[in-house]
Formats: sequence, C-alpha cells, structure tokens
Amino acid sequence: MEFAAVALPLALGIIMFGLGLDLTPADFVRVAKQPKAAAVALGCQLLVLPAICFALVLLFRLPPILAVGMLLLAASPGGTTANLYSHLFRGDVALNISLTAINSVIAVVTLPVITNLAIAWFQPGDLSVGLQFKKTLEVFLIVLAPVALGMTVRALKPGFAKAMDKPVRIASVAILVLVILGSVTSSFDLLAANVLLLGGIAIVFCVLSLTVGYVVPRLLKIEKSQAVASAFEVGIHNATLAIVIAQGVLQQPEMSLPAAVYGVLMFPIAALFGLWISRRPG
Repeated sequence: MEFAAVALPLALGIIMFGLGLDLTPADFVRVAKQPKAAAVALGCQLLVLPAICFALVLLFRLPPILAVGMLLLAASPGGTTANLYSHLFRGDVALNISLTAINSVIAVVTLPVITNLAIAWFQPGDLSVGLQFKKTLEVFLIVLAPVALGMTVRALKPGFAKAMDKPVRIASVAILVLVILGSVTSSFDLLAANVLLLGGIAIVFCVLSLTVGYVVPRLLKIEKSQAVASAFEVGIHNATLAIVIAQGVLQQPEMSLPAAVYGVLMFPIAALFGLWISRRPG
C-alpha cells in the first residue's frame, strides 16, 4: 500500500505539473470566447459519458469492484494526451488546453460524486461509504495544486517551463506505463479472469466516447476543428488519475484495472479514429 499511497499521487503530481507548465490564464479566457464549443464538450464529458458507461457496465455485467472502476474512469477528466492527438489531426488545440484545465478543476467535485453514487449502487465489498470530505480534499490537492504550481513556474520562468516541456512529457508517458504495469501485476488473477470482459467494454466505451465527442458538436453546427478537439478531449480519459484514486485514495487495486486496460487501448483506438475523421469532409 505504500507504493499506492505515496508513489502514485507523486507520479500524477508530476504529470499535472507538466500540464501546468503549458497553461496560462489566457487559456481559460479562450473558453469564454468559445462558449458553445466548450459547453457542448463539457456536457458530453460530464453528463453523457457517465450515463453511457453505466449502461455498458450493466450490459457487460461487470463484477461490482470493476463496475465502480469503470465509472471512476468515466468520471475522470480528459487526459493531457488529447492535446497531442488534436494537434496531429488538425483540431483546435487551444480549446483542448482550456477544456483539460477546466475539466481538471470541475472533476474535483464531479468525480467524487459519481464515484460515490457508483459505490452506493454496486456496493463492492465494504466500500458502502463513498468519498468523504477528506478524500475529496486529497483528490483536489492531487489534481489542482501541481497544475497551479506549474502555471506559477511558467509565469515566473518561461524559459525553464519551455525547456522542461519535453522531459516532463517523456516522464509522464514512462510513469503511465509503470503505473499500468503495477496495476496489472498486483491484480493479475482478477485481470486474467475478466480480461475479455474488460477489453470488450474498454473498446466499446472508447469508441463511443470519441464518437459522441465528435458527432454531437457537428450536429450542433460547431466547426470541424473544434469538434475534433472535443472528440479527443471526451475520448481520451486521464487513466492515471483514475488509477491513483482507486489505489491511493480508496486503496482498492482491483478497482484500477478498467482504467489500466483503457489506458493501454485508448491510444491506438484514438489514432485510428483520428485517421477516420481526418478523411471526412469538413
């Protein structure tokens, strides 16, 4: 448990610090200038996805501990990798950056609420009480404090922030790989027993997340570049955050398996999705 309680939050802190190095207050101002695109993407992320995930969990009949893990993943904000995918496939990266930042702040409230409701519904083991105030504060500190620190460093030392961008991104990928390997190793028996189930629901949920994130904005007459940004923001979840909360906050390694599986599968799926939408007419 020491690894889960100390190393995982520290690892996520490094990733969130790296995100902060990329942000300025102007990124938040952009959301106000693009209210429709931002509101639609956030609506998909915060309302539509948890509902879709809940339906999939019931359809796939996941064991309670894995069901809560899936909803924890669905409640997690978009991953910072969404910015890279959006850049590769001609999305509005500025919108991505703003959404990632706003989502990370909103998730401080929505993530504990959704996880608490999932725990109350599925009642996995002795987790009959959800995320209490202390746990919510832990999540807040893990997510927001490093981002604020990174933004402060960028404001005071822009040259240093720019120089650190690539090393922090490399470290973030390495950390994610190590976290996933640790999750798989610590819960190998449960993963082996449910690998097809978890792989199946992760693929379906990823495809639906990307599709909803792209199609809903397009149906609402939002321009393609913003719809592309929305698709990756909605479809690429912060799997590391879900793993940290499952293992470090709730101290349930098994609950982190859906996020670990999703964290591996979402990258190739998102790349294929990007190729598909890039070939569609604007």
